[in-house]
Amino acid sequence: MSDFGRTLTSNGNGSDHAWGGNVMVMGDSVNGGEVFGTYPSLELGSNDDIGGAILLPTISTDEYFVELSKWFGVSNGDLSYVLPNIGNFYNINGGTLPIGFMNI
Repeated sequence: MSDFGRTLTSNGNGSDHAWGGNVMVMGDSVNGGEVFGTYPSLELGSNDDIGGAILLPTISTDEYFVELSKWFGVSNGDLSYVLPNIGNFYNINGGTLPIGFMNI
């Protein structure tokens, strides 16, 4: 996982830090051979551009860590302690995994 997303425009010396990145997950409990999320539009001013040429990712790191946390045995009741912002992205009582990359 990387926090090294970049903006689409230059700050005069290159591009600024932004959100988004890629994650590669491997293992027996992983739903392999899939790509999750959607590729954003690279057009300035698109629905994915939240201003300053910063693109909003389609999957939050909190959603990613829900699946890893559950694989490690964290209960639904404890998810909000482990991931305090998860309520902004996922209903912990919804019954399904937020992304679906793990076989849990």
